[in-house]
Amino acid sequence: MVPEWKWDCITMDFVSGLLLMPKKKDAVWVVVDRLTKLAHFIPVRTDYSLEKLADLYVSKIVRLHRVPLSIISDRDLRFTSRFWKKLQEAPGTKLNFSTAFHLQIDGQSERVIQILEDMLRCCVLEFQGSWEKYLPLVEFAYSNSYHSSLKMAPYEALYGRKCRTPLKTEEKVKVIRGFLKAASNRQKSYTNLKRKEIEFQIDDKVFLKVSPWKKVLRFGRKGKLSPCFIGPYEVIERIGPIHDVFHLSMLHRYRSDPSHVISPIEVEICSDMIYGEEPIKILDREVKQLRNKSVALVKVLFLKHGVEEATWEPDEAMRE
Repeated sequence: MVPEWKWDCITMDFVSGLLLMPKKKDAVWVVVDRLTKLAHFIPVRTDYSLEKLADLYVSKIVRLHRVPLSIISDRDLRFTSRFWKKLQEAPGTKLNFSTAFHLQIDGQSERVIQILEDMLRCCVLEFQGSWEKYLPLVEFAYSNSYHSSLKMAPYEALYGRKCRTPLKTEEKVKVIRGFLKAASNRQKSYTNLKRKEIEFQIDDKVFLKVSPWKKVLRFGRKGKLSPCFIGPYEVIERIGPIHDVFHLSMLHRYRSDPSHVISPIEVEICSDMIYGEEPIKILDREVKQLRNKSVALVKVLFLKHGVEEATWEPDEAMRE
């Protein structure tokens, strides 16, 4: 939805991981107006307290543009804290957060951050020096540059050009909102061309997307190297058009292929309910030096286990 007026709705995010500057700043707080696209780049430190961030928010944003009606951000711990919620609740500002699987809600901040990083990188490489030194110039250059969605620069959208009468400004805002609505509809149409609604029926086979789950170990790989989809799984019940357990965007239709079926390995259990491992091969040997003695070790491969699961065992115990 396009905002009704300037600085009614803003987005904010942090650029972290920057080089520590002499003034002890290592991050940038990016605040963008959704209507005019005007941005403020505020140098901060990652360990700033919430009270310090609140002071900066009042002095850099509220002082210049009044209290916004709504703020869009990701689920950063600083934005989801009780202190921040109470601070925004007092003047009536509504907080909207992006979800783990729909980060496009805060896409404007991400795009501005990309531009900011590119501009800072160019300044540091071309002119040398600290990124903090060039941050005010980068902010000015960004806000004074032509934006295709606005058909003008953010400064022009906010302050007007030459004439600053309220009537002219109001007319310009209507024009801007029209351009933004057209740009939004155009972006939506591009996205919908690639997005197809998928319907699944009971007994259908699907692959489940697991890539958003961090620190999940799959097939011996963790993080970005792990498989994006696992399965196939069978659909046992249809709950609704949008599944409240797994969103449809996380599923891919499965095409039947016998080579995908892996027979489970049978586990033989003894009558006394003891499961015994059977060594089949010694892969390596070494001697471990302790304080008063040496212990001979062998690397043993067990039946129905891969080489990566081989373990080091005492040589004497394996001989027995």
